[in-house]
Amino acid sequence: MKMISIGFGNMVSAQRIVSVITPDSAPLKRLVQDAKDSGRAIDATCGRKTRAVIITDSEHVILSALTAETVTERLSEDSESI
Repeated sequence: MKMISIGFGNMVSAQRIVSVITPDSAPLKRLVQDAKDSGRAIDATCGRKTRAVIITDSEHVILSALTAETVTERLSEDSESI
């Protein structure tokens, strides 16, 4: 199982990631709020600004302080090593 670092010692399974999105749009902000309300949100920002939202195949929403580009680069580096 390959793990991707999403900052501050937090890791996510690379196989479970469906998408990595920037949290700027209103629909995505609603999606994050709905996930928080239903208990599906995981906040891995350690109190910092959310710069990337990771959607998993289990419909969990993971908030990261790393930019979406950084997470995507780490994900692509991981898939190249396979």
